[in-house]
Amino acid sequence: MSEVSLVLRSTRVITPEGTRPACVAVAGGLIEAVLPYDTPPPPGARLEDAGNDAVLPGLVDTHVHVNDPGRTAWEGFWTATRAAAAGGITTLLDMPLNSLPPTTTTEHLRIKRAVARAKAHVDVGFWGGAIPGNEKDLRPLHDAGVFGFKCFLSPSGVEEFPALDQEQLAGSLAEISGFGGLMIVHAEDPHELDTAPLRGGPAYADFLASRPRAAENTAIGNLIARAKRLDARVHVLHLSSADALPLIAGAKREGVRITVESCPHFLTLTAEEIPDGATEFKCCPPIRETANQDALWQGLIDGTVDCVVSDHSPCTTDLKTADFASAWGGISSLQLGLPAIWTEARRRGRPLEDVVRWMSAAPAALAGLTRKGAIEAGRDADFAVLAPEETFTVNPAELHHRNQVTAYAGKTLYGVVRSTWLRGARIARDGVLSEPAGRLLERNT
Repeated sequence: MSEVSLVLRSTRVITPEGTRPACVAVAGGLIEAVLPYDTPPPPGARLEDAGNDAVLPGLVDTHVHVNDPGRTAWEGFWTATRAAAAGGITTLLDMPLNSLPPTTTTEHLRIKRAVARAKAHVDVGFWGGAIPGNEKDLRPLHDAGVFGFKCFLSPSGVEEFPALDQEQLAGSLAEISGFGGLMIVHAEDPHELDTAPLRGGPAYADFLASRPRAAENTAIGNLIARAKRLDARVHVLHLSSADALPLIAGAKREGVRITVESCPHFLTLTAEEIPDGATEFKCCPPIRETANQDALWQGLIDGTVDCVVSDHSPCTTDLKTADFASAWGGISSLQLGLPAIWTEARRRGRPLEDVVRWMSAAPAALAGLTRKGAIEAGRDADFAVLAPEETFTVNPAELHHRNQVTAYAGKTLYGVVRSTWLRGARIARDGVLSEPAGRLLERNT
């Protein structure tokens, strides 16, 4: 057993058993024990006193488009992981598309890992991709350590990552379920999208009409049916349509192995507040109306929605044109997800423990990251120290994202991240980052 090298103390340590005053003892990069608040540190251990700031387990973000290599003008491992660390995130999983090459073969995975290795400020894992024609590559990718496989049921926006049709989805899902893998799905039905009205221009109402709730509802219904038939494990990405919640809840009651995520932008921003031409708010599926958001929150509170992750999907400023039809769709929020969700959760009377469950414990469980997601003995000593009652106003110039395009510009949010710790080492303090200390993760590590 390693000697305790660090004791992190706070009047508010959030553990699986609740929030309490405690000392967290760290040895060899792991949590050795969670001890009473007045426990003296052992000889030779450094004491860090967080005072009344809350000590959270480091956040786990399982939905990040890093875009590296190939589109590093949009984002990259250096900038994305710095933004993550500044925002209290200690582990992220990189999506397989928007990089060149996409992560659809073991060779492409090798290339991505080589690029990420020296640039990671936080721990990084990788999703594989399921596209037409790569069924033979899925098992090798699984064996190489990807955490699961992403597919689109409608166009992805990049030609090198085509969508699966229903027959291809059935084939890939059967292959993945055969070795116990996980399929994560961008669930919008292409036929519903094709029949929706499509008009170019700056009007957000026109864009919203072009991505109807029916597209999500139909795709999710079809996915549930296939997952039930195959006893496959599936995960619905970035749920926007609250109309699908009864379908999902019913499937869970029937024992279908389905989990669901939503995102900060769906839970904190509303269609009514989006000005025409403000394409920094564009994402697919879209930000919907206030009543829909209220229903999503209810789904999150009652457990129908399992977790909250960023879907950080950045681009260069020039791609956010004033035309909602042609502008790149994606919200940049990696550094801001924790305060954004805490601000809204606080307004709705939800405790910080809920935010920890949604943004740390549940995403870690989704990915099988058994050493992440909680402050308890044996876990990695990953922490975010948060001042929950303090506020700040979002200044895009102060973000670590490569491109400072954000839908949160000018918003005042609760929750200032004081520091972030990775395996017992402080990697960020008041927005100032240390040298890269992240590791590349494989499934079951």
